[in-house]
Amino acid sequence: MMLDELVTEFDRGLRSIAGVSRMSRPVPAPLAPAGAEMTLAERNHAAGLMRVNHVGEICAQALYQAQKLAARSPALKAAFDHAAREEEDHLAWTAHRLKQLDSRPSLLNPLWYAGSLAIGLAAGCLGDKLSLGFMAETERQVEHHLDGHLSSLPEADLESRAIVEQMRADEMAHAKAATDAGGVSLPLPVRALMRAASKVMTHTAYYV
Repeated sequence: MMLDELVTEFDRGLRSIAGVSRMSRPVPAPLAPAGAEMTLAERNHAAGLMRVNHVGEICAQALYQAQKLAARSPALKAAFDHAAREEEDHLAWTAHRLKQLDSRPSLLNPLWYAGSLAIGLAAGCLGDKLSLGFMAETERQVEHHLDGHLSSLPEADLESRAIVEQMRADEMAHAKAATDAGGVSLPLPVRALMRAASKVMTHTAYYV
């Protein structure tokens, strides 16, 4: 069974890095008609933000794959698998939007994936309650990060905004589910370290 899990997660990881992720839900569509045409600077800024979001989903795939493999409880494995599948939707949506903006994913995606996989394994090995706490804190920080993107995206970019809004709703649900399942609050230094690492990633991924 463990070998089957490893093969499945290895396949999912390869698809994530290669940009062939499958979506189980359609790309969220804006509620209003398309706005005014964006300027080149606005398109470039929107692409930078969506590249950051795409990297975040690469990291989420790796984190949840690793935490799922390390989880003791079958119910917890199922919870991580459910979250990873919704994050795979996010990955496909952001990749789709990057193509529409004539842009590309981060060139460092294999590095982001490998680093997140190692962090996820470390979190999973600390026990289920801490692993769930790590999931909840990660999702809360992602929610805060997406709030910033909703404020920063060009007003005319209704397509990116619709995607980010649905992603935000999903991340909030993941955080609540992790807390309800028994996730414990992480120590302040750990939360601060996570925020610092996130800042480095988001700043780099915006450009590279």
